[in-house]
Amino acid sequence: FQAAFTLLLGPFTFFNVQKTKYLQIMTSLMRWIAFILMIILALIRISRGQAEGHPSMAQLSGIRNLFGVCVYSFMCQHSLPSLITPISKKKHVNKLVLLDYILILAFYSLLSFTAIYCFRNDTLMDMYTLNFTNCEIIDVAFIRYFLGLFPVFTISTNFPIIAVTLRNNWKTLFHREGGTYPWVVDRIVFPTITLIPPVLVAFCTHDLESLVGITGAYAGSGIQYLVPAFLAYCSRKDTQLVFGSGAVNKHLSPFRHTFWILFVLLWGFSCFVFVTANIVLSESKL
Repeated sequence: FQAAFTLLLGPFTFFNVQKTKYLQIMTSLMRWIAFILMIILALIRISRGQAEGHPSMAQLSGIRNLFGVCVYSFMCQHSLPSLITPISKKKHVNKLVLLDYILILAFYSLLSFTAIYCFRNDTLMDMYTLNFTNCEIIDVAFIRYFLGLFPVFTISTNFPIIAVTLRNNWKTLFHREGGTYPWVVDRIVFPTITLIPPVLVAFCTHDLESLVGITGAYAGSGIQYLVPAFLAYCSRKDTQLVFGSGAVNKHLSPFRHTFWILFVLLWGFSCFVFVTANIVLSESKL
């Protein structure tokens, strides 16, 4: 399956993300259908008194994997530019973005809470959709197969988008003013170094929970906290140089004070230390 996935979706890394437009539309529809189905099925099971979940208030041992999950929920911001760019009059853009995030949070919360109350902790699978492939949950074969294959649909869409984004980031990182890349470097080398690492990790890793925990603990902290904080700081400095300190921005963030950047950096460093200690202690007990 991994070889077939690589051969079918790997070539998208060598092209532009626009080539996957229709694939994205199709998968987005499937994603909405799958999410709504899982929520409805879980609510039906709970309403019938068949709920098995009795979640505890908190588990410190789950913090490491919490960061891993946050990385994937952070993907909702990947589509934020496509929401803001078409808006010609950005007078109410802050309210629209806030409403968008409230909707995302409500959707994530509904999906998560119905899951933890519907299924026991020991039966709740890392790939949540697999819980619905059991005949006891739903007796319609088509829905069982559809939800079972749902991860394939989502990965099939996300992988080309993320791969093309990373490939373009490689180009920007090594770009020199006034210089151009040879055709081989631009079309072959950059896509190849983008494609090979995730394929190797996929072939060598079988524990999805550990993979999510480790990538979320380190890469997730950098993506969610460190990089945005430095980008915000540098962009504000650059804006002052270009427009001057007296320029008025109507879309100023309520978190525009430098204190919030320092707070995010401190929080990111604290999370890094805490998660590292958690991983070391967890591994030492095994």
